[in-house]
Amino acid sequence: MDILYLLIPLSLVFVVVIAVGLLWAVKSGQFEDMEGPAHRILMDDDDAPPKERD
Repeated sequence: MDILYLLIPLSLVFVVVIAVGLLWAVKSGQFEDMEGPAHRILMDDDDAPPKERD
């Protein structure tokens, strides 16, 4: 029973830290463009013609 006096406040601190991290990520734009990297990996530049040398 005594361990609950430690675990309950500790879990509340973890919840607050996770909530602050999530809010920071949302406000800083981490979730703005979720499809861009997926499309960028499909756009391959391997088929570009070779550059001419001087």
